[in-house]
Amino acid sequence: MQVRVRFAPSPTGFLHLGSARTALFNWLFARNSGGKFLLRIEDTDKVRSEKRFLDEIVEDLKWLGIDWDEEIVFQSQRFDIYRAKAQALIDAGLAYREGEAYIFKMEKGRVIEIDDMIHGKISVNTDEIKDQVMIKSDGSPAYNFCCVVDDIHLGITHIIRGDDHISNTPKQVLFYEAFGATPPRFGHMPLIMGADGAKLSKRHGGVSVEEYKSEGFLPEAMVNYLMLLGWYPGEEREIFTLEEAVKIYNVKGMSDVQAKFDIQKLKWMNGEYIVKRDVKRLLPLVKGILQARGFDLSGVDDGYISKLIEMYKVRMKTLAEFAALADCFFKDDYEVEEKGAKKHLDNESNKANLMIFAGELASLEEFKHEKIEAVCREIAEKRSLKAGDIIHPTRIAISGKTFGAGLFEMMEVLGKEKVIARMTRAAT
Repeated sequence: MQVRVRFAPSPTGFLHLGSARTALFNWLFARNSGGKFLLRIEDTDKVRSEKRFLDEIVEDLKWLGIDWDEEIVFQSQRFDIYRAKAQALIDAGLAYREGEAYIFKMEKGRVIEIDDMIHGKISVNTDEIKDQVMIKSDGSPAYNFCCVVDDIHLGITHIIRGDDHISNTPKQVLFYEAFGATPPRFGHMPLIMGADGAKLSKRHGGVSVEEYKSEGFLPEAMVNYLMLLGWYPGEEREIFTLEEAVKIYNVKGMSDVQAKFDIQKLKWMNGEYIVKRDVKRLLPLVKGILQARGFDLSGVDDGYISKLIEMYKVRMKTLAEFAALADCFFKDDYEVEEKGAKKHLDNESNKANLMIFAGELASLEEFKHEKIEAVCREIAEKRSLKAGDIIHPTRIAISGKTFGAGLFEMMEVLGKEKVIARMTRAAT
């Protein structure tokens, strides 16, 4: 039997991290087994469903590297089918009408047993379940009913989803039986929680994939991190590709305890991927972030930005950090650290050293970082100073910061004229 799984988002909002993880584990299950991964859009709520959300969900899945087989199914196009299926159950004596609503009669006194792929055996007594609405009075289908109709239509064999659906599963099992169909295997994943153990929300950071994209997280890092939220790959390693995961994925490695989302761990992982990624691939992403943050890149050469990325990529956890780290390379009104300026530029001897350094640099014919460093150290030796007594004031003067890439490399990229002008401005 070929494995057939599906991911069924509702376009009433952006793709949630938890939903992205659900899609990812279903996709891994399908690809590992040589099966099919299908995409169904649950857009029965015509008021709240929006095309902009649908478009973003589709883009986010592609961004994560998740592709699908066969055509996308839209529930909004299948209302007539749901109504016909509901009528068939009424005709079979298993349901009834109540006004415009179609309602399924719940069989009482029965225990529904589910062999969950993650939690093991789950038992529910039907006495705890009331009669189920199939078609609402407004003509729209109820979730548990249309979900089963579609899963039967698509030949779904396995369903991997969040723990919040456990209460739906026995109701759906009864619908499968009513249609004479074999229910798929179910696996319910514990939900993603915040580091404090509470349900993941805005206060823990972004909750949608779109937010992390705009902050400069790489898809490889996001996928890698999501895979480790509730799945053990069978070995003590944390960095691996989607392709590697496909080969080793096994649903038996899924945990039955809640996974905690740790933004610092995600940032660390993202930083690892940034360092490994070629500058040519980072360039368009960094330019997009700079432009989104109001940087004027007209007349700025790609080679110039590429040099900066090479200098700063070991210092970034997200690409969005580049804008703050390297702003001094794009504008003269960069922000200056108040404490750093007070410490290093409120000192008259430091200002004098800045002017001496600037004067020596003015006569430097080849403005390369090795030459610049040699001048700095020579001045320090002549004046019996530590090199830091010159380096720290110079860094604040040319960048406004007390940290960053190598000072002399920064000075080379900025160029002689700009460096001397900033040093002179800071010293006077």
